Amino acid sequence: MPLSRPASLLSIYPHITDRDRHLLQLLDDHQVLTTGQIHRMLFAARRTCQLRLNELAALGLIARFRFSRDGGGSQPWHWTLGHNGHRFQAAAHGRPEPTARSSNQIVQRLSANPRLAHLVLTNEFFVRLCEHARRYDGASLDRWWSEQITAKRFWTITADGHGLWTDTGSTVGFFLETDTGSEALGSRVVTKLKKYGDLIRRGGARYPVLFWLGSEQREEHLHRLLPGQHTAVPVATATHTADPAARVWLLRGATSRLTLAELPSDHGEPVAENPNYDDGEFLL
Repeated sequence: MPLSRPASLLSIYPHITDRDRHLLQLLDDHQVLTTGQIHRMLFAARRTCQLRLNELAALGLIARFRFSRDGGGSQPWHWTLGHNGHRFQAAAHGRPEPTARSSNQIVQRLSANPRLAHLVLTNEFFVRLCEHARRYDGASLDRWWSEQITAKRFWTITADGHGLWTDTGSTVGFFLETDTGSEALGSRVVTKLKKYGDLIRRGGARYPVLFWLGSEQREEHLHRLLPGQHTAVPVATATHTADPAARVWLLRGATSRLTLAELPSDHGEPVAENPNYDDGEFLL
């Protein structure tokens, strides 16, 4: 006799570890991660990671897809929540239980999303910070918010992501703008600074805006555009090849680079749109 849907989900629980739950939450928050990204964040050995991902997929907790590469070969597997993963997360957070159809539609829409590469690259930034924190004592990624969570918590900010990074005793907040080269730097990227400036003027967090760029040429071009543009907003740049925790960040107008933990950061005042405060109490 087939198990009922609730009993079927409960039967999976003995197979779920704390690390699995962490992975399910990451996929719930950030939609998609590649095999390599999951390995670098959560596993010591790549083979162990691959075996565990296949086991979780067999349980319906996660699903995967990948595309062919131009010129031959395949891209890495992209992992997202499977139907039972969506059900598990819904139960964990008090959300309505999804149908199998709705779970399948989420996977299909994600796989066909024209911004998929941008999303994976944005997640890669935070994965590298997690990887750095695994290697070095005293370093930690204390907050990793997606574009959707950032917009919800900061109201007017539409950054690709937001984080809090602690290293050598300093905690720095930041907003991430991931550049894939698809936008004109002058007409789109620089104009994004206005919302950050408005946030600062209202007493919100004065966090550096990190432009993560695809090439040194793009970085040089952006710095030529920055003078006089919303000067109250701290802006720093680095390229995709860099370890974002390292001494790779160039502030506007500067000639030497800083580590992420050395960038200027102010958590702001207890205003309504500042999620660092609750009823005037500082939360960090």
